[in-house]
Amino acid sequence: MSMKRMVEYHIGRLKDKRDDIRLEAIQELVLLDATEALSDLEQLYRTDTSLDVRRAAKDAGKKLFALQLLRDKNQE
Repeated sequence: MSMKRMVEYHIGRLKDKRDDIRLEAIQELVLLDATEALSDLEQLYRTDTSLDVRRAAKDAGKKLFALQLLRDKNQE
């Protein structure tokens, strides 16, 4: 499975009804350095009913945003 497909798979799992599946998807997106998931994580942080999921999305968003800034800086 290509990296893009793996990221898309885990982004899709962010909409699962089970908290544990959403938490696992968040962890996988961080492991994949999936900066393309930032907007999905932000949406999850703003709207999810689970405090644990919102916290995980916030932490993952911070990590991935920092990675994106680093990548952007290295491209200059």
